Amino acid sequence: MAINIHATAIVDKNAVIHDGVEIGAYAFIGPNVEIGENTQVMHHASIVGHTKIGKRNKIYQFASLGEAPQDKKYKDEPTQLIIGDDNSIREFCTLNVGTVQGGGITSIGNNNWIMAYVHIAHDCIVGNNIIFANSVALAGHVTVKDWVILGGAAAVHQFCILGEHSMMAAMTGVSQDVPPYVMAFGYRAEPKGINVEGLKRRGFSLPQIENIKQAYKILYRNGLAFSEAKGYITDLADSQSELEVFVEFFKQQTRGIIR
Repeated sequence: MAINIHATAIVDKNAVIHDGVEIGAYAFIGPNVEIGENTQVMHHASIVGHTKIGKRNKIYQFASLGEAPQDKKYKDEPTQLIIGDDNSIREFCTLNVGTVQGGGITSIGNNNWIMAYVHIAHDCIVGNNIIFANSVALAGHVTVKDWVILGGAAAVHQFCILGEHSMMAAMTGVSQDVPPYVMAFGYRAEPKGINVEGLKRRGFSLPQIENIKQAYKILYRNGLAFSEAKGYITDLADSQSELEVFVEFFKQQTRGIIR
């Protein structure tokens, strides 16, 4: 398919633009950018830095991708922003490249729905099938696992991990790790059960959902120390595959969990 670049767009001669890409009026594409097949870059979007974008993405007007991180330690090193396939990145979103100290890469997976004014800071690792509502803000080094939902204006402290299928309400402040499947809300995020309806829509069976509910009770309702709860859930995961994400979460988490 032909590449379609508007006459007013500025595209550096060294940028790599694949078949089927559309670039709108007054968009700016820097020299170290690669844009994958059938991606649409709308008018006035800016893509700079060492940024690699996959296939079939839609990047809306005034989005800023690949700019320098908001980190005083950054000294113009050639760090990266890597974006997968089939993402929607709406107006005024800001996605920064990584830092040397954080591994050098900010990574966005596939099939994510990133609404207007979202900020994804340096060295964040964002998975697949995620929804970030308007004005969500991720500080540096945040890890967001698959199928996470963040409500409007939710904010996440640096180095936090949000487990698979977790869900944060609008304006929630997250300063500790959030286990898989857990719903949370509040100025300081507090656990409020699991997202049963969301799990049903994603194909979880009723027995699987009951197992997840039981794991939640072990973690939050049975009066157990965190170390004890981890042991019980780890044992259950041997026969309940839907709990395996808890085991991986326990291995990775460092900031304590929301309570």
